[in-house]
Amino acid sequence: MTTSNSQLPSTNRSLPIALMRSREKVMAPIREMLKASGITEQQWRVLRILSEFGPQDLTEISGKASLLMPSLSRIIRKLGEDELIIRGTDLEDRRRQTVVIAPAGQQIIDDNLVLATKIAGDFQRKLGADRFELLLDLLAELEHKS
Repeated sequence: MTTSNSQLPSTNRSLPIALMRSREKVMAPIREMLKASGITEQQWRVLRILSEFGPQDLTEISGKASLLMPSLSRIIRKLGEDELIIRGTDLEDRRRQTVVIAPAGQQIIDDNLVLATKIAGDFQRKLGADRFELLLDLLAELEHKS
């Protein structure tokens, strides 16, 4: 038996559900790519942030990688154990921990660069360059206005 609540949009037009479905479509080829590297998508995001932005403190990484601090702490610990990152103390504020990508972590980024670029290009081709950029702009606007 189904019930209908006219105040709720159809699940086919629900923004949260549409975003989750789309996320799964986008992440599937990335997860497949990462299997060979032995890292998770969350670890990949942290390595990408460190590769792109250089040394970061945990708060900066948390925000840029969309990871909650408890999860990030576990990820940082694992990446450190695997020697993919290097943790250090900020020279100006000794209470702050700074994280930098290690050569082995950068190697994972470099080893996956061609395939990651191809995956992104495939999505851009499917949508068309203008619509792809519009989608990114709309998502950024949604993120910053919430």
